[in-house]
Amino acid sequence: MSERSSSTSTYLLVPILLIALLLGIAAVRNPNLVSMAGFGSAIIVAAPLVLATYALMALAVAGRGTVDLAVGPLMAFINVSIVKLNMLEVVTGPFGVFFVALGLGVLYQLLFALIVIWVRVQPIIVALSGFLALSGINLVILQRPGGMAPEWMGSWGLGTTVFSPVLLIVLIATGGWLLFTLTPFYANLRMMGYDERAAWTSGVRINIVRIGAHVIAGLFAGLGALCYTALIASGDPTQGTTMTLTAVTALVLGGVSLTGGRGGVTGALLGALNLYLIGFVLATFNFGAVQAFVTQMAYGIILVLSLLLTLLVPVIGRHISFITPWGSFLVLAVVVAGIMLHVATMGAYLPAEPVAGSAQGEVLTRYLLDLPGSGADLGLTLSPLQRAAFLAALALVALVFTARLIHAEARVREMGLFHYIFVATLILALFAVVAGQGGGLLTGGVTP
Repeated sequence: MSERSSSTSTYLLVPILLIALLLGIAAVRNPNLVSMAGFGSAIIVAAPLVLATYALMALAVAGRGTVDLAVGPLMAFINVSIVKLNMLEVVTGPFGVFFVALGLGVLYQLLFALIVIWVRVQPIIVALSGFLALSGINLVILQRPGGMAPEWMGSWGLGTTVFSPVLLIVLIATGGWLLFTLTPFYANLRMMGYDERAAWTSGVRINIVRIGAHVIAGLFAGLGALCYTALIASGDPTQGTTMTLTAVTALVLGGVSLTGGRGGVTGALLGALNLYLIGFVLATFNFGAVQAFVTQMAYGIILVLSLLLTLLVPVIGRHISFITPWGSFLVLAVVVAGIMLHVATMGAYLPAEPVAGSAQGEVLTRYLLDLPGSGADLGLTLSPLQRAAFLAALALVALVFTARLIHAEARVREMGLFHYIFVATLILALFAVVAGQGGGLLTGGVTP
């Protein structure tokens, strides 16, 4: 089991390195990303893909090669159903909309599970049949993109702030899965994914466990459909194919095994964010009429390379066992956060006024003790040299702290609670700096 755990963590090295590279390029290519509106828009656009990948992940862990190709059409089916019911004024309130979305997702997945378990049809056949059936039903419900989402969802898709209902949905889904991993049911699910026959002989009720995995996938699909409806504020029966292909690519890129037993919300989240960032970075280049073709080609190439890396990771992992994925994640997080801070605050640091009158001012400035220009002014004005020194000191402290953490966690193969708190604090600090940039934060009280 330790070997499996080690292998699982090694698979995350690829999406961790890729997301650091893509975030750095995205911040440099489009500095507007590093703002409250930029972060908010990114969350709104990426949320449906993240939740669709979660739905696929829950089924992939269960084994039997269960990849629900109908996850995209299912989300589109829930989307057009919500819009149609809203247009007919049958379901318009928040409670009704959530009940319909989650209920339709769970009902479809229950039907999927019952056919696989009792009719004994291969999951891939059921998934393909569901894909074709739902694609046709969506066009029957809504012939073309249009309609109107419930009025109370209008502000959800604006993307003007980071802290939106869509972010709350993603956090609840992620936190719910992390809590689920602490239960015996999850242990049985992974055991069934590794070896279903061994799990059955160990007393695991594999039919109940498989049904539970499908119910969880249905909940994720319903939440994803809600986020997608908030994003487009209307109904679209044609986007199912694109969503499925992108989610499957994100699933493989996140290190989730399609044969079962290996996978989690961390890898699925990293894979989905990587796919979003690839599209974002490619959009900053002008490919003219072949823009969509280049994006789809990039997804295909990444999918093939991810599958090849899946075969190579166990071999490479033996030679880089001293590099922990979460140690690499923390180091790269500090580097990427530094790039984003530089982009967000570039040009905002104005040179401080020199202290005139005597040589004392020059001495104080030389020793980084630049005092306010007047006794009445109690604010602290930092010179460029002072700011550089303080930032260098903070960077050194962060580097030493991260190195010590890597050394202490060298044999830990899972991301512990402290890592989550550290990463969450880093992200919140970045949001705070970007949000305060407009008010003169870190500019010595001087706004640009």
